[in-house]
Amino acid sequence: MTEFSGRTGVLLCGHGSREDDARVEFERFVAATQAAVAARKPGTSVTGAYLEFAHPTIGEGLDILTKSGAARIVAQPLMLFAAGHVKNDIPWEVNTFAAGHREVRVDCGRELSLDAKLLGAAADRAREAEMRSTRAVRRSDTLLLVIGRGTSDPDANGNIAKLARMLWEGLGMARAEVAFSGIAKPTIAEGLAHAARQGYPRVVVFPYFLFTGVLVKRIYRLTEEAARQFPNVEFLAAPYLADHPLVVETVVDRILGAGAAGSDSGSGGAVADNCGLCKYRTQIIGFEGDTGAPQVGHHHHVRGILADPESEGLDP
Repeated sequence: MTEFSGRTGVLLCGHGSREDDARVEFERFVAATQAAVAARKPGTSVTGAYLEFAHPTIGEGLDILTKSGAARIVAQPLMLFAAGHVKNDIPWEVNTFAAGHREVRVDCGRELSLDAKLLGAAADRAREAEMRSTRAVRRSDTLLLVIGRGTSDPDANGNIAKLARMLWEGLGMARAEVAFSGIAKPTIAEGLAHAARQGYPRVVVFPYFLFTGVLVKRIYRLTEEAARQFPNVEFLAAPYLADHPLVVETVVDRILGAGAAGSDSGSGGAVADNCGLCKYRTQIIGFEGDTGAPQVGHHHHVRGILADPESEGLDP
């Protein structure tokens, strides 16, 4: 595998938006990533491009890096989960470009996925929402509503449910539920109404999005409407992820793990989710004390027993 060098370029592949402020946020994130990558792999250039709605397109971005002298390019999806854009659209863009530029090696990075660092960033955003309130409401009396983008891919939708569950347990919330901004059910409005009727005095609404845009603004608008409709419930709108330092770290981990030999990335970009979120291997919010615990069996008292489960009072 090729080492990162001065002739390596990184293309951050964003979704794109018609909203000017979304593009500004994306460009700010690209700059933060450039600085973080330069600190670990000097000479590596980072630029950004969009899948749709804005320029440069991904093809244009790859061309820019090639003309700047990059002999190897890492196309890193700046997307949280692997649905159609990550599984189909971005690879098609990359493969189309690579077919006409045999002199350049182009590698695709993996999506950000579920990650301990992203989990920490999400927890921070929920805490930020709590800190803006003047009411004294315990977390054990708070419902967390996590809102994902929503896709036709059940794998990506299922990851939102897993994220919500881990935040629920890690933060000590009373409950966590999910809703989606499109395609998948329940919708934002359905999720807000259901959350309000659960009997909790506070609902923290967390959009699991990287940047602002039409969908995030709709989430905040519908949250305000729910607050008026259910005045006995305090609705707190949490910030989305944006350029939280832990998000930038996650992206750099993915970049440096995208086929780079000798990568010093902590997660290596290729860690399986099962181990990447294991509380015994990684510090997970709410379970920090379990990290590094010794491997000790807990079933020695029944090892080898072949008795009738009913007669011994054991689970069959």
